[in-house]
Amino acid sequence: MTSETSPVWFITGCSTGFGHELAKLVLARGGRAVVTARDKTRLADLVRGAGDRALALSLDVTDQGQIDAAAKAAEAHFGAIDVLVNNAGYGYQASIEEGVDAEIRAQFDANVFGLFAMTRTVLPGMRARRKGHIINITSMAGFIGFQGSGYYAASKHAIEGFSDALAAETQPLGIHVTCVEPGPFRTDWAGRSLTQTPVKIADYAETAGARMKATAAISGTQPGDPVRAAAAMVELTEAEHPPRHLVLGAVAFDGVTAKLRARLAEIEAWRETSIGADFPNGS
Repeated sequence: MTSETSPVWFITGCSTGFGHELAKLVLARGGRAVVTARDKTRLADLVRGAGDRALALSLDVTDQGQIDAAAKAAEAHFGAIDVLVNNAGYGYQASIEEGVDAEIRAQFDANVFGLFAMTRTVLPGMRARRKGHIINITSMAGFIGFQGSGYYAASKHAIEGFSDALAAETQPLGIHVTCVEPGPFRTDWAGRSLTQTPVKIADYAETAGARMKATAAISGTQPGDPVRAAAAMVELTEAEHPPRHLVLGAVAFDGVTAKLRARLAEIEAWRETSIGADFPNGS
């Protein structure tokens, strides 16, 4: 496959972390990519030497005007967007009771509503061409609500539900949907990018407070390798039958599978009560 026929990637949040490593890998392989960040000057090193195969754009996914402009520029430059990677977003930690409304809404604007808007904007082109792949970067928190990260987990649960419906609607149109669900990876998530509201209520010190301290303590030493994660994302786009879910890292794999088994067991244990809520004998 030549660079002229290789898929065109559109990746949000490329200044650091998964977005940066994924864009770097795609371009290193001779591929084509639209790489975006709120400040495109931070992308200069990433696109250097890639020539016309790279298009660096400023993009704040909470701004519909910027989304429209970026998608239009991508289509004008490359003619199509084949793979959309909704990666932009960040973490917010607080106990549920101490969560700050403005912080919660800001996180949902970036993690959820920005992703929704970006997807809606790119879908018409994919639908017209009857092909495409949408990759939504969620988290193991899309399955597990950890203490101290309830609002972040809620944002990722929202993306998972959205992606289920999106896949059901777009699969007949040739458009694949995959959620990538990382565990702890060596990115800026637990460092520079993380927003926290300190726990001041003593009753939450050993739950939300302890986990928030643990999160900060492991920043920079997480087991997950973003370079290997990027390779896994490229691999899934090349699969004949790409997965709906791709859990990344041993911590996430073990945690998510254990959670799902426990949830299924609990649901099945209450089976009689569940089915007993119907009208008797189908009447």
